[in-house]
Amino acid sequence: MNLGSNLESLEVASGHREIMYTVPYSIQGPNWTKDGQKIIFNDNKGILSAYSIKDHIATPINTGTVTNNNNDHVLSFDGKMIGLSSGVNALGGSIIYTVPIGGGIPFQVTPRGPSYLHGWSPDGKYLVFCGERNSEFDIYRVPVKGGKEERLTTSVGLDDGPEYSPDGKYIYFNSVRSGLMQIWRMNADGSNQTQITTDGLNNWFAHPSPDGKNLVMISFLKEEVEPGRHPPYKHVYIRMMPVSGGKPKVIAYVYGGQGSINTPSWSPDSKRITFVSNTY
Repeated sequence: MNLGSNLESLEVASGHREIMYTVPYSIQGPNWTKDGQKIIFNDNKGILSAYSIKDHIATPINTGTVTNNNNDHVLSFDGKMIGLSSGVNALGGSIIYTVPIGGGIPFQVTPRGPSYLHGWSPDGKYLVFCGERNSEFDIYRVPVKGGKEERLTTSVGLDDGPEYSPDGKYIYFNSVRSGLMQIWRMNADGSNQTQITTDGLNNWFAHPSPDGKNLVMISFLKEEVEPGRHPPYKHVYIRMMPVSGGKPKVIAYVYGGQGSINTPSWSPDSKRITFVSNTY
């Protein structure tokens, strides 16, 4: 099944939603550019595109021969580069690359896969990703210019969705180590791993706002989805909570899941988020 997609924006204070762009196929992983003018996403053919909010036009981004791109892509904090994940069967699956924001020749960062990119450090030096090594999924970081990858989590079970806080001190991620999928936080070096959410939902992909005040996440019902899975075409919640702690509150009910909001998607002013919902 491959449903149509709505690219939406949501004002987090009021809950006002706006459908900006609609297509009859799957688009996923929207990232808001740092100038606030465009949203980058991938489609079901592996192509990245930049949607102009002003002109309502989506334009493909040139990524050279790297054209099997999935929904795990992020932007550097200075807005000049895109980090992307692209399937390469000969290398074990998803491989991480970087490319200029306007397109160009990709630079390969990870030598093997699967490696699913989720975060870029604010100082521009590191990428953090979910990598499967020896049949175990953990959080790793690797220099942007390539080099030795460093394993940051070692718990049995899936650790996924790593993303830096805007000050670079922390990495947020999701883990099944406590039973359900929950949001965790650790220091940037992997120390002091602490559980942040403790409720009865399966919580994935915590995104800190650029002003450092809030987190948004996508939450699946435990009755519908196993803790280690985040499939498409489910009734899910997008929820928000203060980074200082507290109970997450629902800010949107969405038919979606995989690819709806799995990558950083805040507007640069921290007032809105973008996500993908699905429809027939």
